[in-house]
Amino acid sequence: MTGALSGLGTRRVPASPLCLDGRSELYEGTRPVGAADGRIRASVATAAAATIGTVAFRRLAARLPETTRATWERTNHAGRSVTLLQGPVWVAAAATGLALGSTMNRRASGRLGPSLLVVLASGGLGALDDLAGSGSSKGLKGHLGALRRGALTTGAVKVIGLAATGMTGALLADRSARSDPPASRGPVRVRGRVAGHGRSQERGALAAVVGGAVIAGAANVANLFDLRPGRALKVVVLCGGPLALAGFRPAAAALGASAGVLRDDLAGRSMLGDTGANAAGALIGLALVEATGLRGRVVALAGLTALTLASEKVSFSKVIDAHGTLRRLDEWGRSGS
Repeated sequence: MTGALSGLGTRRVPASPLCLDGRSELYEGTRPVGAADGRIRASVATAAAATIGTVAFRRLAARLPETTRATWERTNHAGRSVTLLQGPVWVAAAATGLALGSTMNRRASGRLGPSLLVVLASGGLGALDDLAGSGSSKGLKGHLGALRRGALTTGAVKVIGLAATGMTGALLADRSARSDPPASRGPVRVRGRVAGHGRSQERGALAAVVGGAVIAGAANVANLFDLRPGRALKVVVLCGGPLALAGFRPAAAALGASAGVLRDDLAGRSMLGDTGANAAGALIGLALVEATGLRGRVVALAGLTALTLASEKVSFSKVIDAHGTLRRLDEWGRSGS
């Protein structure tokens, strides 16, 4: 039997149960169905742990001294007082989900480092802007303009930091992908359909550079939508849902944490702020990086760049309000302004 299998070489084998590492996995073509199932289980566990984590961290936030909580209070577009503590809660819950979810799949543990780096660093940079930002310079254009004048704003620090975080995260993610066992790479064919991670694509230095820009760009774009109750979280769910269902744990953590804070956000009691929005966008960006090679990253970066440039010229809120379908989706579930 062993000789017969070794003689197959790299030829495709019919679907048949094979025992690997003491476990039975069903192969169809050349990809193990069990590997895909393991990723999905880890993704579900990550999302669930992140959602549960928001409950615990919200309670901890509520016990902070009043003076500490006051530093996170802001006035929203409707003139109501809201707390930005939702952001740190979101980051802590997502990081917890990633850590606990990695225990469900031995391959997932190798990808924990890039995910934790991205969510914690981007969240920390956002917190710097939330707590120390003056608000005198707004938008990417404003921060870069201040930098050219010799003024280093917290926003400029965040832009530079997100670029460095994105680059490092993309490099580490690609390195983890290359170190995966061959069976864990590429599209997994499950009963005739492809549910793959695209990991077989070549990933060189250029792909890492573009991937870093995708992570940083996604962090920035998510923050652009955090202007109305629930809006940024809905964008995270819409963009991250397909990636989470495909087994990408950064997206699953983002969905789980978002589900846990959505109710208060929609009610207008709290908001992500730069802390949560930057972290949420960065995790979705990392999931995109894990899912794609150079071509996919270029397409994603083009879309993110277009949105960023458009935000300097037009108001997303006005565009949404002017289109019935977008307006209804934006207002769905909202119980307060």
